Amino acid sequence: MLKGILSISGQPGLYKLVAEAKNNIVVESLDTNKRMPVYSTSKVSALEDIAIFTTKEDLPLKEVFKAISEKENGGPAISPKSPDKDLKDYFRAVVPDFDKDRVYVSDIKKVLNWYNILQEKNLIDFTEETNKGTEDKGSE
Repeated sequence: MLKGILSISGQPGLYKLVAEAKNNIVVESLDTNKRMPVYSTSKVSALEDIAIFTTKEDLPLKEVFKAISEKENGGPAISPKSPDKDLKDYFRAVVPDFDKDRVYVSDIKKVLNWYNILQEKNLIDFTEETNKGTEDKGSE
């Protein structure tokens, strides 16, 4: 689901990886569909590699998105522009054991913004994980 979806520091929104070259990558904005080169000097994060700190072990972003999707029945999350207290309460409902000392409101805003972008573009899809789980149970 999150494969090839990138966040680029200093750039708004999310991007899809289109091509890789020697000194750069080419990405396409999920908002504008415009393509642009991104050079190795830019800080690029793949959403599939991001996790949220919890009091136990880090929770992959995919699992956070799944929890939001279940809470909202596949609909959009609370607005990232909501008051800080509302954002913290919402995030606590989705990830009850998130580490309050290491997960900042700015992180929560980013996660909710990313979720809403992906949800709006119909890129939130957990069917592949569900199918995998069913197949695994059948082989036990």
